[in-house]
Amino acid sequence: MEALIEKIEVALNSVRPYLEADGGNVKIVEITSDMTLRLELLGACGSCPMSTMTFKAGLEEAVKKSVPEILHVEAVNLTPLN
Repeated sequence: MEALIEKIEVALNSVRPYLEADGGNVKIVEITSDMTLRLELLGACGSCPMSTMTFKAGLEEAVKKSVPEILHVEAVNLTPLN
């Protein structure tokens, strides 16, 4: 599991500079038994109206591309756009 977390961190680090530039960040909350990665958006990312797009196009895409073992990616504090 530790090696998997390291691979995920590398993937997240590829998008972190963009999040940090806007006052945000992301952290791993857990990896569930069904290989779902749960992330928490931090700082400005938690309340940004664009965070749903950032999550889908940036974070989820980067993780799934770099770590194919992860089947699903969820944000625990993301408010979906209506």
